[in-house]
Amino acid sequence: MQFIEALKLKSKLFFLFIFITLALVTIGIMGAINVDSMKKNLDSLYFGSLVPVTELNEILQTYHSGLASTLYKAKGLEISPSQTAHELQTSLKKINKIWDSYEAHFKRDDELQYVEYVSVEIKATNNYFNEMLKISKDGKDMNELSILSLEKYISHIHAVLQKLINYEVNVARYERKSFLNEYNSSTQMLGVVLVLIILVMQLILYSVFRSIQSDHTKLEVAGKKLKKLNKQLENVSYTDSLTSMHNRRYFNLIYDKELKRAKRTHSYITFMMLDIDYFKQYNDTYGHIEGDAALKSVAKVLKDTLQRPSDFVFRLGGEEFGVLLTQTDESNSAKLADEICEAVRSREIKHEGSKINEFLTISIGVVCCIADDALNEDILITRADEMLYKAKEDGRNRFVITSNVSDAQLMQLSS
Repeated sequence: MQFIEALKLKSKLFFLFIFITLALVTIGIMGAINVDSMKKNLDSLYFGSLVPVTELNEILQTYHSGLASTLYKAKGLEISPSQTAHELQTSLKKINKIWDSYEAHFKRDDELQYVEYVSVEIKATNNYFNEMLKISKDGKDMNELSILSLEKYISHIHAVLQKLINYEVNVARYERKSFLNEYNSSTQMLGVVLVLIILVMQLILYSVFRSIQSDHTKLEVAGKKLKKLNKQLENVSYTDSLTSMHNRRYFNLIYDKELKRAKRTHSYITFMMLDIDYFKQYNDTYGHIEGDAALKSVAKVLKDTLQRPSDFVFRLGGEEFGVLLTQTDESNSAKLADEICEAVRSREIKHEGSKINEFLTISIGVVCCIADDALNEDILITRADEMLYKAKEDGRNRFVITSNVSDAQLMQLSS
């Protein structure tokens, strides 16, 4: 039987190996495709829409068609001085903006000096056009404008910028060549690494196959030990981590057990459901850390008040607590509920968010009856919840008790 199980496990490992191998091959193919796509995108970046070159060309175009063309028109009196001033000012702003953008790009140490030189030449050229701008703003005609001077400035700045454009293109070509070399090297390395990974996987799988039967036996033994430990862990998992009280899980276990015992002996059984008054407002006012401290304080009251072996206290969830008493009649149950309310109140835990008291208080719903065979296992919880609701309706900071587990008359005692 163990041999058959081991054989099944070997088959699963074999299929796992095939799956991993195919996955690695797929990753390799996808990686190669993505790297190739990156190469194409880089080509497009360098030679299709190279940003620095585009910006420099746009500056050149503005000098020619924006500034020079405007002055040609102004000299021929084709446009008014005000229109000339507007177009000159717009073009100069555009050139300065684009040049600032270009200078903001990463620059190598060997090109910084020439970029600074170009910046100086652009400022000198722009000074010339600013003089023309001032003349046009003054409303003077441009018919005496020296075309020779204009062409001299335009030709000079064209040559300066063109040299910078050529440099940017040459850098792009060099970087593309470097990238292609790195791309080819990376592609080869990827293939080698992929083959090595597959070979290592085969060696590992071979080693696993050799020891699989003994490992499978050890796994079974470990599984049995784990089940035993889980069972032990389950037995100690009945404590609420915050208050160190029994939790809802333990309540479900004890409630069923004690209810059956009380039915067999036809003895008293009491269940109390407790709720901290306006606890949400308490958390909102003082924060969850203080809220946790308040829960611990209420839990301590319950532990200190109910110390008999037959008294069980629980944190049912949130700010809700439960108390299960056996062999305790209605009068004593009411007395204990009153003591609990008073003990919580006497701790004088400030509660500015409460609408009934300056200190933290609780409301309690209590059900006490003699258990018999007709007692439904859910009725105590349901009636205690009803009594708790009634205590809240009656103003909170009190308890309400009933011995009636049907829909008949209720008896109320208030603290």
